[in-house]
Amino acid sequence: MKAFIKKCRSQKALLLMTLPFVIWVFIFKYFPVWGWSMAFQDFKPARPFSEQEWVGFKHFIFLFTDDRFLGVLRNTLAQSIINLVLGFVTAIGLALLINELTNLKFKKVVQTISYLPHFLSWVVAAALVSSVLSIDGIVNEILMGLNIIDKEILWLGKGEYFWGILGASEVWKNVGWNTIIYLAAISMIDQEQYEAAKIDGASRLQRIRYITLPGMKQVIVILLIMNIGYIIEAGFEAQYLLGNGQNIEFSENIDVFVINYGISMFNFSLATAAGVFKTVISLIFLMAANSFSKKMGQGGLY
Repeated sequence: MKAFIKKCRSQKALLLMTLPFVIWVFIFKYFPVWGWSMAFQDFKPARPFSEQEWVGFKHFIFLFTDDRFLGVLRNTLAQSIINLVLGFVTAIGLALLINELTNLKFKKVVQTISYLPHFLSWVVAAALVSSVLSIDGIVNEILMGLNIIDKEILWLGKGEYFWGILGASEVWKNVGWNTIIYLAAISMIDQEQYEAAKIDGASRLQRIRYITLPGMKQVIVILLIMNIGYIIEAGFEAQYLLGNGQNIEFSENIDVFVINYGISMFNFSLATAAGVFKTVISLIFLMAANSFSKKMGQGGLY
């Protein structure tokens, strides 16, 4: 204990710097956990806490036995897995390609263009996607011009296409931004390794395989663990804006379900129960992924 106090005194400047962030985390991340009590009540906003009706696991039982919620859970997991796989593969691939560019001006142009969609709001991005995929959109024109299809397809009107459209939209919007941390990891690799490999006659693909990818491994593992922790967080804006009555069977995820059947209907207890479920599942996935990574000798978050 004395050693701990002594260390705190020696690092008091750092502790003071982190204090505002710790306060922020407590106020906005931990203090609201008190609101989880609504999941076990038939919460009425006008009543004081002492007069709320406690109903136990009623709302959780409803969620787990409701056929619609089970379909929503399927959509959430499918969308998350698609986004996770496509996001990792495309971001790592683009980072490798950008790193291989030797013309610095062209390299900066490519990076800038790939980053730009990230700064668009999903309202604008969804409008662009809807326009491109409309009956008279460019996708139908190209496919008909190549004789791949013989009549226009209302892409957002067919639910079976929604997961693919969502995955492609997420990649287009975020792939450039996601490459930043991989490019930073690549820049930390000792350049002498590349020079030695060139002298030994290694090809470009061999240098990527045996130097670049192993140098990125630790960053990839950490980001993968963190993203697995968010596997139940498929997002909200894209699904809400691109979803409609024709594709709702495939577009509605947990967040959209909470809005439609929880908050919009003033059923705050149901919405809270769904939020508690998401948090618990995310924590389980995070701990499992971290434990598995450590057992495989790849390190972990803690």
